[in-house]
Amino acid sequence: MSNEEKLQMRIEELQGQLQQSDKLASLGVLSAGIAHEIQNPLNFVINFSQMSNDMVDDLEDLFDERGIDLDSEENAEIADTLHTLRSYLAKIAEHGHRATDIIQGILLYSRGKADQFMPTDLPSLLKKYVWLSFHAMRANLADFNVTIHEVYDPQITTVDLIPQDFSRAIINLMNNACYAVWKKQQDNPPSDYVPTVTVQTALSADRVCVTIEDNGIGMSDEVKKKLFEAFFTTKPVGEGTGLGLSITRSIIEQKHQGRISFESEEGRFTRFVVEVPLRHT
Repeated sequence: MSNEEKLQMRIEELQGQLQQSDKLASLGVLSAGIAHEIQNPLNFVINFSQMSNDMVDDLEDLFDERGIDLDSEENAEIADTLHTLRSYLAKIAEHGHRATDIIQGILLYSRGKADQFMPTDLPSLLKKYVWLSFHAMRANLADFNVTIHEVYDPQITTVDLIPQDFSRAIINLMNNACYAVWKKQQDNPPSDYVPTVTVQTALSADRVCVTIEDNGIGMSDEVKKKLFEAFFTTKPVGEGTGLGLSITRSIIEQKHQGRISFESEEGRFTRFVVEVPLRHT
């Protein structure tokens, strides 16, 4: 291949990356708008669940003022109903707050300032985007389910990161891990197969290690050689751009002065390890 042909290929690759960046930027604006619109009614759900819970308190006080003993056997049905109502309201509030966390994650992902390092609560960021990826995959893949283990080192709290970029890297790795276990599920796995993704953090001197491991389909030697190449994908047409891991490596190694490595055995597992400095200087 001549130098001119190589240059032309490189130009085409860069053009493709630029188009993908434009799509991501447009998607970010759209996601932010949708997130704001969802947050408003969600606030009403959370607030009214709390108000309803307060009304249950008032109702119990009213029973007490009127000498109605809810602990008595004759009023057991009323007491059980109030207890059940409280548990339902607690669930509404719990899942409302969980949805709020997801929305805040989407907003951070879509409008973060470019290349700006910020002291970031790493466990909180990981938890948010690990579960954001899980819910997105469950919405898009038929019969998707996975057990997620989170093992976060309590010594690691704040890390200097570009949060919107680092979160994109985590989503890319999580999406691949979830897809790998789902694909294995579709291919007649052993009857005792439990699709599992483990997310773990650890300290290594002045660096933080984030490990994302799955027990999915693994990778062949041929796939390993091309893994970080732009536009290389093992997914069917329309399901992947082939840019996820290329962008991820750029985020980790170029923007964060870190390192990304992997191990994999075909049919058994894949493990990605991301290392970034604890502090940015």
